[in-house]
Amino acid sequence: MNDELKIFRGDDFVISKNIVIHQPTLNEICDYGDKEYFHMITTLTSVGSDLKWQLDDMGIDYTIIDDFELFYKLLIKMFSAEQTKIIFGDLDLTKFELYTNTKNDELCLVQEIYDGNGKCDYITIDKFTYIIITDYLRKVHGFKKNEQLPANESTKRILIEDDRENSLLNKNQESHSYLLNLISTMINSEGFKYNHEKVWDMKINSFMDSVKRISKIKNADLLLQSGYSGYGINLKDIDKKQLDWYGELD
Repeated sequence: MNDELKIFRGDDFVISKNIVIHQPTLNEICDYGDKEYFHMITTLTSVGSDLKWQLDDMGIDYTIIDDFELFYKLLIKMFSAEQTKIIFGDLDLTKFELYTNTKNDELCLVQEIYDGNGKCDYITIDKFTYIIITDYLRKVHGFKKNEQLPANESTKRILIEDDRENSLLNKNQESHSYLLNLISTMINSEGFKYNHEKVWDMKINSFMDSVKRISKIKNADLLLQSGYSGYGINLKDIDKKQLDWYGELD
């Protein structure tokens, strides 16, 4: 399973001998293109709730489709080996084919590979492996799985149309770098130990962790200063988690 400390250290994640996920640095992401990079990551980790109107246009109920089913039907072949190389190395996701595991009758993705001697081996991504991969990618980048589900059919239709409208409104808007403002803010923030030259060597998880941790520390400081000033908030009314520098990050 995913080891949070190793993720923070920036280790590559070995799932099997043929599936190794690389955690890139800010420098690698910048060279790749951060807009394209985060589009790929968010797409590969998408679930039905992220693609409400797109699935609806295809006649698929986003509240019913299984996450793994969405992955093997639509997502896995969306990016070439060159596009996914930054995280998956030489693994080519487009070459996986869907099979049924005769041992348990469950669907899985299989790819044949051959070594220099012509010996055949198989790479398999079953539902459990898929969960491990997507969980790792979300943790590395500080993403949360979208588990929003509507209470009823009318709410579902409203959510679908809202998503469709937002997508159309944003379609022609100029896109901007995801990381630029974060990096600019951090290198100019007290408590961040990396300057403009050194920040690029940070692994993406440690950087995103720093963004959240320094924000948490500053928020706790402001709350404590206000509470102890005698003229601000009442600390008894504040969730203790907001005052804990060492606490879990949202």
